[in-house]
Amino acid sequence: MSSTESGLRARLRAAIRDVPDFPKPGIVFKDITPVLADPGLFAETIDALAAPFAGRGITHVAAIESRGFLLGAPVARVLGAGLVPMRKAGKLPWTTQRESYDLEYGADALEVHADAFGDATRVLIVDDVLATGGTAAAAARLAQRCGARVEGFSFLMSLGFLGGRARLDVATVESLLEY
Repeated sequence: MSSTESGLRARLRAAIRDVPDFPKPGIVFKDITPVLADPGLFAETIDALAAPFAGRGITHVAAIESRGFLLGAPVARVLGAGLVPMRKAGKLPWTTQRESYDLEYGADALEVHADAFGDATRVLIVDDVLATGGTAAAAARLAQRCGARVEGFSFLMSLGFLGGRARLDVATVESLLEY
């Protein structure tokens, strides 16, 4: 790891704050709003999320609702790729495909427009946190069902103690921070 990378990681750790018992008792929420509010740190973070996938022919970034939208859109811009929002059920106005999954504290579903991807689409999936891997794995299955090839995942942080990486066996998994 270069000194620039370790410096970015240190600044990210200092900026991300823990919010205990949110959204439920026993959960420690990682609040990234201080990162988003710092223009320089936000720009460096976006560049670092995109860097491992530069030159890999990424055609689309699939961003997972909701904090994934905040990171995925600028990552798509950096990579010269299109953006595909993966939303909670019932939020998209067109014909959709749906994938259900389990969360660390419940169950949910993701939807994407049925025509968002084509057979030649090479997708990078972006989100803020990799926890148990349920959401990210569902996003990959959903993209694949719609004809896309998942090239990788890029996360701001990974909660390694929850084992989410083991559920993502289809592509490269990158994370700026490990907890």
